[in-house]
Amino acid sequence: MFPSISASEPGIIGGLRARMCGEPLSTETRVTKLRSTLACWDYDRVRALADGSVQPDGIDLNVLNLHVEETFFRMLRHREFDVAEMSLSSYTVSLMREDPAFIAIPVFPSRFFRQSCIFVSTKSGIREPKDLIGERVATPEYQMTAPVWIRGILQDEYGVDPASVEYFTGGEEEPGRDEKLKLDLPARFKIRRIGPTQTLAQMLADGEVDAMHTARIPSTFQTRPDAVRRLFHDPVDVEREYFRRTKIFPIMHTIVLRRDVYRANPWIAQSLTKAFGEAKRRVYANLYTTSALTTMLPWQVAQVEGVRRDMGDDWWPYGLEANRHVLDTFLRYHHEQGLSNRRLQPEELFAPETLESFKI
Repeated sequence: MFPSISASEPGIIGGLRARMCGEPLSTETRVTKLRSTLACWDYDRVRALADGSVQPDGIDLNVLNLHVEETFFRMLRHREFDVAEMSLSSYTVSLMREDPAFIAIPVFPSRFFRQSCIFVSTKSGIREPKDLIGERVATPEYQMTAPVWIRGILQDEYGVDPASVEYFTGGEEEPGRDEKLKLDLPARFKIRRIGPTQTLAQMLADGEVDAMHTARIPSTFQTRPDAVRRLFHDPVDVEREYFRRTKIFPIMHTIVLRRDVYRANPWIAQSLTKAFGEAKRRVYANLYTTSALTTMLPWQVAQVEGVRRDMGDDWWPYGLEANRHVLDTFLRYHHEQGLSNRRLQPEELFAPETLESFKI
């Protein structure tokens, strides 16, 4: 937990006196920043926080680069970190508890169009989205953010009721995966756990399930291309058209603080929000540099120009207002799919200090 620092402490008063008198600060009078640990994947938009080139005001940030599944599991089960990347759906589920453990800031390190993440078994006979009705659909966890978006998009765009299929949950590549959070779903949703030695990727290829909603490409899509394919043959075109009509770039993850940490020092929410915003701004600048490529994408600059034409200059916005329609759509899906017992409003997700800013 962050230590509290009072302005009446002798070290701080001594430091102020030294500054007023023009004296150098001694080791004893130097103000100590709050030490905090952030768990987050190695995104380009977070890297400036990890290497220290962007530092949150008043915080000494220790960044752990962990894959998302590990971060989510450790934060949700054991609350190991002060600050962490978290599944938007898992966070929303956690808000339904009597004493929610986390509070978010409107920073979204992961966004993804998920039409490319619907896979079907070639044995299923599924040719178009409506063919999914009445079928067996694999999903590692029902409450995962990616499947929430997929189910909602299939409902809004193609008339596939989320309750019209039977869901099979478990490990995609390893047996034994459980829902990270206990769910209490309405009876109309049919959920079945797969066996202790089964994996969803293998079941999809063998035709034991007909389709899969997932965040990760199943291994059998590559190892058994005759048995597993995408539902949409050209998903990028489908996703571009979806954005053109809806202006929705789906949010997958947000950044959460342990609520006890936030309560002790509420100023850290805005400090972190500002720092994440600056780290992202630097990536925008680097991606549009022509002196040298910052990634291994040969046509990086042309791709940036194309994204700007399609989505605007700030195509990865942070903050509430720029994302209100995206968040409101997600919260509707979350409620309709039985994961939240009431429909939350976007403002309820975030620390109130982050919802407005000063003006000069």
